Amino acid sequence: MYESVGIRAQGLGGAFTAVADDATATWWNPAGVAAGPYFDVVAEYSKPDATNNSRQAFAMAFPALGLSYYRLPLSEMQTFLPPGSAVSGRQDQGYLSQFGATVGQSIGHVVLASTVKVLNANSETHADLDLGALVTLGHLRAGVSLRNLHETSFAANPVAFELKRQARVGVSWTATPGKVVLTAAGDADLTSVATLIGDQQHIAGGLEAWLFKKIIGVRGGLARDTKRSLDSHSGGLSVMALSGQYLKTYLDAQWTGGSDVLRRGWGAELRVTF
Repeated sequence: MYESVGIRAQGLGGAFTAVADDATATWWNPAGVAAGPYFDVVAEYSKPDATNNSRQAFAMAFPALGLSYYRLPLSEMQTFLPPGSAVSGRQDQGYLSQFGATVGQSIGHVVLASTVKVLNANSETHADLDLGALVTLGHLRAGVSLRNLHETSFAANPVAFELKRQARVGVSWTATPGKVVLTAAGDADLTSVATLIGDQQHIAGGLEAWLFKKIIGVRGGLARDTKRSLDSHSGGLSVMALSGQYLKTYLDAQWTGGSDVLRRGWGAELRVTF
């Protein structure tokens, strides 16, 4: 799922395609790397309630370049097992690793970008491509993201699976009433994604507020899986831990609950921005 990565994104309920202003834009919307700060790096850890496995991510982004590594448990993904077969212990401990390089180009108010990624799982290695676009008009942003353009398949043991093409759109509105930076965002999947509990397709909305000259950030969001009528609610907090003249370090955290079992869990990250 898109929501597998990004502590701020998960705290917003998954409404991040048009926000995408930190290094996890390399996952959510490659065009966000050109619309973010001069330099941003994140290291994150998250623990979903549905499995015994964790997710890890490391990403850095400049205005025209992003580099990323994501490590996701195979146990969350729908598999091509024969009828009656049990999920093996090897699959439950298996991971999908993604290494990516993101490049973007601004054309007036529009940013176009792509992520070339190398994927490794089941002792197989394949290449694939993600695409993204972002339009900024004053306070308004609109974004679209397309993942897994070539629909990579992994056929080896212990389990076979395929990364289907995914498309998502989002809008966001940012305003600065007083000394508060306020962002409202909404996202919608245009395609479904195969997961451990079946196909899912999400719509999401979230609200983020930065207070005290961006020393503290609070956010929350709601999401619904329209395929299975499952809901989730999320909350998040950011605290500036260190601050120099230009360089700032944040600790970000999120928690997600609700009936959507694959969305439930918590995560935290260290984020450095310039």
